[in-house]
Amino acid sequence: MDKKVKININGVDILADQGDTILKAAEKNHIFIPRLCFLKDVHEEGNCRICSVKVEGQKNLKPSCKTIVTEGMKVITDDQEVYDNVTLNLELLTHRHQFECFKCSRENNCEFLDLLRRYSIDNEYTNSYGPCDLDFYHYQDESKVMVIDSSKCILCGRCVSACEKYSGLSVLHFNERGNKTYVGPALFHDIADSGCIYCGKCIGACPTGAIKGYDYVKQMERDLRDSNKKIVVQVAPAVRAALGEEFGYPIGTNVEGKMFSALKKLGVDEIMDTNFTADLTIMEEGTELIHRLEHGGKFPMFTSCSPGWINLLELYYPEFIPNLSSCKSPQQMAGALIKTYYAEKMEVDPKNIVSVSIMPCIAKKAEAQRKEMGRDGYQDVDYVLTTREFARLIRRRGIDFRNLEDSKPYGMLASYTGAATIFGATGGVMEAALRTVSEILENKSTPIEFKQVRGNADIKEATYKIADMDLNVAVVHGGVAILEFLEIIKENPTKYHFVEFMGCTGGCINGGGQPIVKAIDQERYDVRSLRASVLYDIDQKNELRKSHQNEYVLKLYEDFLEKPYSKKAHDLLHTKYHKREAYNDVE
Repeated sequence: MDKKVKININGVDILADQGDTILKAAEKNHIFIPRLCFLKDVHEEGNCRICSVKVEGQKNLKPSCKTIVTEGMKVITDDQEVYDNVTLNLELLTHRHQFECFKCSRENNCEFLDLLRRYSIDNEYTNSYGPCDLDFYHYQDESKVMVIDSSKCILCGRCVSACEKYSGLSVLHFNERGNKTYVGPALFHDIADSGCIYCGKCIGACPTGAIKGYDYVKQMERDLRDSNKKIVVQVAPAVRAALGEEFGYPIGTNVEGKMFSALKKLGVDEIMDTNFTADLTIMEEGTELIHRLEHGGKFPMFTSCSPGWINLLELYYPEFIPNLSSCKSPQQMAGALIKTYYAEKMEVDPKNIVSVSIMPCIAKKAEAQRKEMGRDGYQDVDYVLTTREFARLIRRRGIDFRNLEDSKPYGMLASYTGAATIFGATGGVMEAALRTVSEILENKSTPIEFKQVRGNADIKEATYKIADMDLNVAVVHGGVAILEFLEIIKENPTKYHFVEFMGCTGGCINGGGQPIVKAIDQERYDVRSLRASVLYDIDQKNELRKSHQNEYVLKLYEDFLEKPYSKKAHDLLHTKYHKREAYNDVE
């Protein structure tokens, strides 16, 4: 049992765990202490001093996020001295922040703005010197994937630590010194030339809008008003597990029905649930695995659904490219079908189709722009909106999301199974593949659930007896775990047959385009598990839970693709991956 120490906060005696900080002890006892730079287990440096408190018998105010409780400690969190100190520090931070709240990506979820309002900051310094002090150096870096705008940066360091903690690549860095200090790619590279894999964890860590995804909301607004265009939208599995958070629903709320209703309200012409092509991916990827097992091939075979993972492999471990499945991701399979099969059926010129995907991931924006992901002069996916952008579009259109009736997608490619839904959680692709591969190889009904590959352990391993063969599989998520696991494979290259990789910890439900969870809520909730539970609940309730049972997929093969892994399927649904230079890829 943890040893307790007796402390007093604001005149109230409480018991705290030995080793806790004042901030942690206060949180456990529902005592508010402001924080800004603090991000639990990621950035705990005590830089900003917004969490300063008074400790009896000690000189100067102390950062509560760094000060360990001791027996008999007496703490004041909010007297006049503390208040004046916190407000002064906040006021000084406003001096370097460009206020454009009306158009900021964080207009409804800015931790900095929340504190400014809570502490009634008057912006005295900012107002004296103009909207932003011109003595500060402002760095801007924009790709068609993400944007860094240092005029909104308060130098808290959370993004730098998140990049190191989650990707293991340390792409971001504090550059220059003094009032020229800015956060950007290390060694003064641009985003596109920095070795960034676009996992987006820096965006989720930023308390302001200094780092954000490239915004396609205005482009979508224009296209929706173009009578010459047919707008076809696909929606990823993970979006329905998180979109509700943007409209005040608790983390872990399924808003699938309202999500589809919102799309109808926006006026899109057709909705394709990306779950449809997730099932299609299993048919192609599962068949590819079987082909390698029966005819010899490069093992272990790696999944290819996560573009962040693909970026990491191509940039840092290209020697493993032969291990990759040649399948496109479900997003790109959907895009290819929309502008071929769908266009043909609907007698629409592909050039008049606007193919939009709504994704939990900013790396999907980069994936859609790959040269291999298009034909005849057009892209299969024209652009990608994140879950956050989708919510922004709904709000700007004045749609009352919470009062929408539930509905289902409409269009010819809307059917899916539970196996497709769980793609959004780490282990979901693997489990969906095992459901189908085991049944095909055994030629009989096999188990539906493969629970050993579920959960949030960084690396999960399992062995399944299938058709008298021990199939060794693994599931890996997050850049740090991926880097570790690839080194393990180098040491033991024949141990595994099939490995699922996801660039984001937790999988797509925790992608870089999902609703941003404030630092304090990241401490309170297991966000990954809550969101994943939505997908597993949908799967559990679904009548069809194996990808090869999807009648729409079977009909697609019958009418158009012939059979899984056919030449036609290969030409349309598969691709090639290639080595890229981490610091010289600026095409």
